[in-house]
Amino acid sequence: MALDLLTANDTPGMHAPSYYAATANWQTSYPALDGTRSCDVCIVGGGYTGLSAALHLAEDGVNVVLLEANRLGWGASGRNGGQVGSGQRVDQTVLEARHGKAHAKLLWDLGEESKALVKGLIARHEIACDYTPGILHVDHRKSFVEDSRDYVEHLRLVYGYEDIRFIDGDEIGDQVGSPRYFGGSLDLGAGHLHPLNFALGLGRAAEKAGATLFEETRVTGIEGKGQGRITVKTARGNVSADHLVLACNGYLGGLDRQTAAHVMPINNFVVATEPFSEDEAEKLIANNVAVADSKFVINYFRLSADRRLLFGGGENYGYRFPEDIRSFVRGPMLEIFPQLEDAGIDYGWGGTLAITPKRMPYFARLAPNMLTAAGYSGHGIAMATLGGRILAEAIAGTAGRFDALEKLNIPAFPGGDRLRFPLLVLAMTWFSLRDRLGI
Repeated sequence: MALDLLTANDTPGMHAPSYYAATANWQTSYPALDGTRSCDVCIVGGGYTGLSAALHLAEDGVNVVLLEANRLGWGASGRNGGQVGSGQRVDQTVLEARHGKAHAKLLWDLGEESKALVKGLIARHEIACDYTPGILHVDHRKSFVEDSRDYVEHLRLVYGYEDIRFIDGDEIGDQVGSPRYFGGSLDLGAGHLHPLNFALGLGRAAEKAGATLFEETRVTGIEGKGQGRITVKTARGNVSADHLVLACNGYLGGLDRQTAAHVMPINNFVVATEPFSEDEAEKLIANNVAVADSKFVINYFRLSADRRLLFGGGENYGYRFPEDIRSFVRGPMLEIFPQLEDAGIDYGWGGTLAITPKRMPYFARLAPNMLTAAGYSGHGIAMATLGGRILAEAIAGTAGRFDALEKLNIPAFPGGDRLRFPLLVLAMTWFSLRDRLGI
């Protein structure tokens, strides 16, 4: 997917018209690159991965330059559902089958570390982002409920994870005010937050640590990878660096064909309702936890700090967002909460994330001095933040954790970076149809 098509849905240099942008703690105004710069590490991308890498490198005294094509947190990092999940995007039982129990345990530990890192950064840098504990995973089919019970027991027995409990059919109605769910699990070790304010906080922390940040600076080319110093080219200047990190996720475009072959950008959409009273909000979602359901095209929702329902539902695989995002998401929202027929919707926005064929992140060493990380598949707040720290470790010469992620051997999409898109549309359309038909 060409970058100009990916960004055609948005106004350059401005955040999407989201609830998050409307309630951001501040607006960034970093300069655009003009002229030439020299540094130890150049990072392309101002989302969680890039900002975390910049912060951790700068704290270690590394001279870092970060280039963001729009604004910090402009992509998925500033538009997502705000859920800080446990483990990985894929269940541990699947990872055990794929990679063996030892590697699956390492991946679980990385997932737990990623949550702790987010909470630690929020506390250490005093990032006001409304972090709240709890994610309720709900089953939209009755046949899934026993699997949820078994999975909770597996996490408790095999991984010693005690912050999760099974929710049966008698209790699910007390947890979420919807007739569509039959059971699930409540994970109080996970949580949710204001994603844009978290990204902005990371950016401010990185700047204070000594990183140099540029906005509205789109990278147009890369020269010299694997040949000594790398030159990163932009319209108004260049950066020369010993190391390069690509942290572009769904907005990579054609900047690197190897990464593009392994990650696929898809579009997801969110609405924010009018505010509810405390009683109304509690009847929708008890105890202010976030919720994610078991559909392939997942519905995810939570309450904002001012008690709006933030509801994510529906996705598309074309080059354009729907003309009326509020109406597009309203359908899935009313399927889950029919009682909201008369509720007003104040905001509707879309964004582009990146998935991989195995729904695990793609980490790769593209050259001895060039690293990439992308494809968090909807599990990026915590894992991308940890990913930035792992990239910083690898550049510093401690590559064990980077190697563990690279050894996941994420396959390329069929057709590579040129034909992957039409093939994915066929596959995703089929899975969406299965959701609708209850297959």
